[in-house]
Order: sequence, then C-alpha cells, then structure tokens
Amino acid sequence: MSSKLVGVGVGPGDPELVTVKGVNALRAAEVVVVPVMDGGERGRAEATVLHYVPAEKIVRVVFALNERTDRARREAAWDAAGERVAELLRQHGSVAFATIGDPNVYSTFTYLAQTIVESVPGVAIETVPGITAMQDLAARSGAVLTEGTEPLTLVPVTAGSAVLKDALAGPGTVVAYKFGRQAAEVAEALRETGRIGDAVWGSALGLAEESIRPAGELDGEPLPYLSTLIAPARREGGRGGKL
Repeated sequence: MSSKLVGVGVGPGDPELVTVKGVNALRAAEVVVVPVMDGGERGRAEATVLHYVPAEKIVRVVFALNERTDRARREAAWDAAGERVAELLRQHGSVAFATIGDPNVYSTFTYLAQTIVESVPGVAIETVPGITAMQDLAARSGAVLTEGTEPLTLVPVTAGSAVLKDALAGPGTVVAYKFGRQAAEVAEALRETGRIGDAVWGSALGLAEESIRPAGELDGEPLPYLSTLIAPARREGGRGGKL
C-alpha cells in the first residue's frame, strides 16, 4: 500500500480559520508533522493544530526556516528533515504536514514534498488549501483586495525592495509578505510611490498579540518577521469604476 503525505494549510494563526477539510485531514492522518526552528520552540502551525488533534499525535521536525545565507547548512537541514518525514511515512503510511497559510503559497511544504518524492517511491502527495494572511488581513482591516479588472501582486520583501517598488508602480493591489525586518524600506517605497495613504499592515492575526495599523504609522522600527502589508489599488471613478 502506498504512503501519503498531505500538506494542510492551517491559516495565519486563528484556529477558527482552519477549514473543515483541513481539520478532517489532520484527524485522518496517523501522524501530524509540524515545522520548528533549531531552538525547538512551538511554532504557529503547532499551536493551531493543537486545537484539533492530541499532542501525542504531533511530531516536531526541525527545518532551517530562518537560514538564508549558509546554503550548505540549509541543504543539510532540509535533507535531515526530509529523511525524518520519510521515516515517518514508512512507519505510519499517512502523514499530514501542517503549514501556516496555504501549502502552495511560500510554504515549507513545497520543498519537503520535492524531497519526499525522490526518497519514498510511490508516495502520494496531496494538499489542502488554507486561508492566507492577506485574506485574513483584508477581512480584519476592511481593505478590499481586488475590484473589477485590477491585478493583484504578492511580493515577499525578502526578494528585495526593488521588487516591491516595481509592483507599487503598477495599477493594482500589492500585498507584501515577510517585510517586518525591512519595515523602514517598505515605508519609504510606499511614500515614494504615493501608496502609503490607504495601505495597512498586520501581524499575529487572530492571536492575542494581534496588531493591525495604517501603514502611515510605520516609523522605521522592525516589525515581526511574518508581518503582512496590503496597499490597495488606486481607485477612481466610483463604484464599479474598473469593471
């Protein structure tokens, strides 16, 4: 019988935003893997999963989640994580991997699945979509992501501020992920492009320490790494103006 690895999106942190299908997938799996950094502290994915499955079903696996400079160290960590999950698949058959947000949007699961396909013959890979941080921030802040024919651009600020500036120069809504450490550069880009007025940022969405603020209040101080920014499209012409 072939084994199965399921990437389950568990949303940005609020346990109420895990879909019914996601909960069913977590409960159906024999083991639920959650990623942790080297320090082994409980991550957001694990905290969310604990609302739906018992702790004894959860297995922490260390990933180089914050390693961006030492490629050899990162690759070694990925190989070790992949082997650990492969071992779990050989023992249990069905394994779920819980990832914040959606497993197909900037997710650790993408790299894990590539590794597992190469090391576990015949493994089936599935994903269960999850609510993304931009959707949650839009709902909590009232920022509309798209109207009519507007494009939507999602940019990880870890790619550099130039990529963000190019997106902000365009006509549509721009969403920036992982911008906390570059908050000053993001604020500068918003001001340079005239997009700071309607922009909003948020972090720890759905959690006790949640913060949602107008981007105009950015003062250059670093924010939590997983902060999210929405800069809505310039909208003129009234209701339905871009239909």
